[in-house]
Amino acid sequence: MLRYYNVFHISQVDGVEPLTLPFAEVEPIEAADKIITEYIEREHITFEECASNEAFYSPSRDRVVVPMKQQYKHINEYYSTTFHELTHSTGHKNRLDRLHTGADAAFGSETYSKEELVAEIGSASFMNLLGIETVRTFRNSAAYIQSWLKVLKSDNKFIVSASSKAEKAVNYIVSEQHRSG
Repeated sequence: MLRYYNVFHISQVDGVEPLTLPFAEVEPIEAADKIITEYIEREHITFEECASNEAFYSPSRDRVVVPMKQQYKHINEYYSTTFHELTHSTGHKNRLDRLHTGADAAFGSETYSKEELVAEIGSASFMNLLGIETVRTFRNSAAYIQSWLKVLKSDNKFIVSASSKAEKAVNYIVSEQHRSG
């Protein structure tokens, strides 16, 4: 089947800005970088920081992708995003075995919503633990958590379970003892 698509250059689209180069100079946070580096090296996770507007964890490839530090106006937001994706990675079958696949895990599903809560609570925990939480990162996390809680109207106690799972994920990332109950 032949199809035609109209394609526009980004400069022809209102309200959309291209990635701007050069990116801003940023001051990395050593303690946060140390946790990230030690975890990805210990667990042999593929970690890519690249010029992009996407952040995700791929369970099938055991791969975390995040935008470059220099793309963030506030470095703390980079760490919030990175810790969110690393928390997802703890759900891999070889770690805490929390992730599901298929229709159960489709975007917007209850399973997906629950995992997003776990990841965001994990990220917020890291930000607080490291003392790098800002009013901005706190508000972003709170809004994100609130949006997923709306999806989970049927399970109003899941926040307790999600918090417990997030705590296990945080402990897993910072601990040399991989499976501590």
